[in-house]
Amino acid sequence: MPVHRPVPTRRRRSTRLGITGTLLAALSLLLALPGAAQAADPPARGEAHMGMGVAEHDGVGSLPPTRGGIAATQTEGVDVSSHQGNVAWSTLWNSGVRWAYAKATEGTYYTNPYFAQQYNGSYNVGMVRGAYHFATPDTTSGATQANYFVDHGGGWSRDGKTLPGALDIEWNPYGAACFGKTQSGMVTWIRDFLNQYKARTGRHAVIYTATSWWTQCTGNYSGFAANNPLWIARYASTVGTLPAGWGTYTMWQYTSTGPTVGDHNRFNGALDRVVALANG
Repeated sequence: MPVHRPVPTRRRRSTRLGITGTLLAALSLLLALPGAAQAADPPARGEAHMGMGVAEHDGVGSLPPTRGGIAATQTEGVDVSSHQGNVAWSTLWNSGVRWAYAKATEGTYYTNPYFAQQYNGSYNVGMVRGAYHFATPDTTSGATQANYFVDHGGGWSRDGKTLPGALDIEWNPYGAACFGKTQSGMVTWIRDFLNQYKARTGRHAVIYTATSWWTQCTGNYSGFAANNPLWIARYASTVGTLPAGWGTYTMWQYTSTGPTVGDHNRFNGALDRVVALANG
């Protein structure tokens, strides 16, 4: 009768090590796949900027025409944040850019350290400029954030070169897309911000958003369209479907890969219409 002897301990250990090595190799390959980047840690608070969720959620299409046609009746602009640092405003002016928005604040915990150079620098080369606030509805109320924005660069003056402040309300880069708000709760938060901004400055703020986010997180609410200019985000050759209530857009962020500064925009009108919005 054959005798069955146990596998030597060294052989069993080698087998286990071989299996472990194979599993680790497979895990390394998995992490190297494109989708693995989605599991990356969220950015630090304060690092959000206008349009940072557009490409991921809505994709990127072809650019709109650059000469003639629709571009002839529109005015080129840019938006900037701390990610751009000190901006070469004269270069942008010489390329045809005539208006700009700079990020001033986020939540009630962040101010852009480059705001003065960006806000004043664009003004000094002749551009019509404005400031924007990145909303974080999960941290403090809309009215509280409106006050913080106005107190840290988001005000307005009737000098013909200062645009009304813009509320950047889009995907949450730090967590759930809608900041943990119900659709009605989000509408209430936005209304509180807009009402307080109007009370502080006398102007209706611009709303920057993307149609898909607006539909998901506000239920495609139409109640702000009567007073608040729309700044639509869509990286494609056309603006596509607008949020409910707005029959047209005022500004369009059409790319995040433009020259000199990535985020380029078009104002839906000639330069005199930009000045008209500035003057209220």
